Amino acid sequence: LMALPAALPIAAAVLATLAALLLVLIFVIAHVTARKMPNLHRHEEEKFFLNAEGRKESVPSIHDPPTKELSVVVPSYNEEDRLPLMMDEALDYLEKRQKQDPSFTYEVIVVDDGSKDQTTKVAMKYCKKYGSDKVRVLSLVKNRGKGGAVRMGVFSSRGKKILMADADGATKFADIEKVEEGLKNLQPWPNQMAISCGSRAHLEKDSIAKRSYFRTLLMYGFHFLVWFLCVKEIRDTQCGFKLLTREAALRTFSSLHIERWAFDVELLYIAQCLRIPIAEVAVNWTEIEGSKLVPFWSWLQMGRDLLFIRLRYMTGAWQLETRKCN
Repeated sequence: LMALPAALPIAAAVLATLAALLLVLIFVIAHVTARKMPNLHRHEEEKFFLNAEGRKESVPSIHDPPTKELSVVVPSYNEEDRLPLMMDEALDYLEKRQKQDPSFTYEVIVVDDGSKDQTTKVAMKYCKKYGSDKVRVLSLVKNRGKGGAVRMGVFSSRGKKILMADADGATKFADIEKVEEGLKNLQPWPNQMAISCGSRAHLEKDSIAKRSYFRTLLMYGFHFLVWFLCVKEIRDTQCGFKLLTREAALRTFSSLHIERWAFDVELLYIAQCLRIPIAEVAVNWTEIEGSKLVPFWSWLQMGRDLLFIRLRYMTGAWQLETRKCN
């Protein structure tokens, strides 16, 4: 019996050694498995878009001077059913705003992320109706993931400000005025860079009441990991309604490594590292059926990505590079 207390320090030392070895192993895995920057090369077909007459035109570049007030980038994967509702609402709002203020100019870029349905065909109807100066469809040769699709749209945009908006129309489009106000309140913008994020954090209590305990647990676990590992100041990193100045979009998306679900977190982590001011603004949001997220596996994948975001930047496996899409 007397030998038991004497064995405790040895057991503690063994556990501490194992924990240290595990930490070193995780660091090594994070570093060794780190992909460098994703391929920013456009396939030949992605260097063009079809205009309203069906002729090919070269896509512009974010490195060019802006010629529109606002670009709206809509990542779309198999969205033939949900896209029309979102496009109708967005274009109705944008057209009315332009009639009230002719100096307001806009474009909507629908990025078809390698869909297997009629997403491109549905989006092209809006191009034909409103003209290719206002609505453009960028069809990717193969699926890149939501972050990759948004990036390709951002890199093809002409706006002074760039809005990410989900194809499901879950956020009321008129709430762009709220995120615009959030962006305005951050002025003066350092190096013309600022980001305003739509947020559903104020709706959390209502959403918890409708969720299962398991999904609520996953949600809290994810929020904790985001806060602990990556982004401390933004409560809702995943709302797909984000407004960026052109300079902030260029700098953050040029450095982005993750192209799937956790890309929002890396985007905001990069912004924090670059000291880009970020606003979080409450928006109206309605859950729309047809989500592409598979609750357990998607959260598991995102949890892994969050850990790797922190470790790979800490170990220098990932750098804040700025590269040009070609």
